[in-house]
Amino acid sequence: MALPPPLLRFFIVAVLLSSVAAWVAAATTLHERDAAALRDVRAGLRDLPGSRFFESWDDATDPCDYAGVVCEPDEDDPAALRVSVLTLGTGLADSPGLAGTLPASLASLTALTDFVLYPGRVAGAIPADIGSGLRRLRLLSMSGNQLTGQIPESLAGLPDLHTLDLGNNHLDGSIPSGLLLPSSQSLKVLILANNGGLSGQIPDQFSSSQLFHVDLSRNSITGSLPPLAQTVRYFSVAANSMQGSLDGAFGNGSAPTDLAFLDLSMNNFSGSIPRELFALPSASSLLLSRNNFTGSLAVPAFASEGAATPPWSVVDVSHNGITGEVPEELAAVESLYVNNNRMYGEVPEAVARSVFAGRMTTFYAQHNFLTSFPVPPLPLPDSAALCLSYNCMELPSASAANGCPTIGGPMESRPADQCRSSTAANAGSSGGDG
Repeated sequence: MALPPPLLRFFIVAVLLSSVAAWVAAATTLHERDAAALRDVRAGLRDLPGSRFFESWDDATDPCDYAGVVCEPDEDDPAALRVSVLTLGTGLADSPGLAGTLPASLASLTALTDFVLYPGRVAGAIPADIGSGLRRLRLLSMSGNQLTGQIPESLAGLPDLHTLDLGNNHLDGSIPSGLLLPSSQSLKVLILANNGGLSGQIPDQFSSSQLFHVDLSRNSITGSLPPLAQTVRYFSVAANSMQGSLDGAFGNGSAPTDLAFLDLSMNNFSGSIPRELFALPSASSLLLSRNNFTGSLAVPAFASEGAATPPWSVVDVSHNGITGEVPEELAAVESLYVNNNRMYGEVPEAVARSVFAGRMTTFYAQHNFLTSFPVPPLPLPDSAALCLSYNCMELPSASAANGCPTIGGPMESRPADQCRSSTAANAGSSGGDG
């Protein structure tokens, strides 16, 4: 006997709802491989005193409801769920984080796209095959822990990896060259800073990579600086053991036009600082202190060339062997550090006026051979830090030393026998403080 149309429609809807309910019930089952990996994570890690991250990770809770776990239906098996995001720790300022070691089975979470391990005291090696298993990774961050060993080669060339942050650990060995090559086309952010033991050289092919944020500071990287990637906006190799001239990196129009932050400080770079470096149109911070740079500073005359002055926030060329005069064009800098060099002559009036007008908030020029500093008829702003001590001049006022750092050395003028001449030749032969 046929059902009346209204009853037939009701029957069809009931069947469909029943099917959907059955599918949802089946799809709430986490893939056994992922469930096993989460059990291994829980066995390998623990809360440090004061952390309560693992409170929800108990047998009575669905693993997909654990803190830091996000599950999605498996692309290949809709009846199963897979872990797509794993965040270990809270990252809150009042949380000390986690301790322990990472299990090798972490690499079996093959649907994982985002893995974050917040700062704590997790130690041991990064699983060697983590990149081989986690091919869908877009974000991998494990900074601020105590990880040791080498960076796995398997992390190079991952098709979707955008951000890799392994900074502030105890990693050593060579940086996988593939992370700095065009083969890692999706990689945009690479942070390996403050590991200390990471070594090797930056490959010449780095110029063809697609990276825009690179921080390799405070490691043991050697070699010269190759041309930078044209996409890079932030680049730091501070406190390494790099050497050589910068001409190959910034000459011949090879400098990246969007570079805003450059930190080459505390290395062994030598030669003169290329003029092209000061011509970077987007440069905000140029940090070149504590190297072996010599020669004078060649800064483009932007007004006469019709170009806009770069938005300099900080230019630091201190603690080198730079000679010549302070360039007038640097009056546009907010914080200018030329101290502990061999510069001579008069400080340009444009620089002095910028200090007294409050546009330049810091001017450190101590420990040079400068002969005079013009004082405009303006009061020195309270916010200004001005230091001219240990030069070949009488300090124009007490304010010329009041802004000096407390550990900056002598506050008086340089001895007269070191100031017989303001020429570069005599400056170079005088008593040393380079």
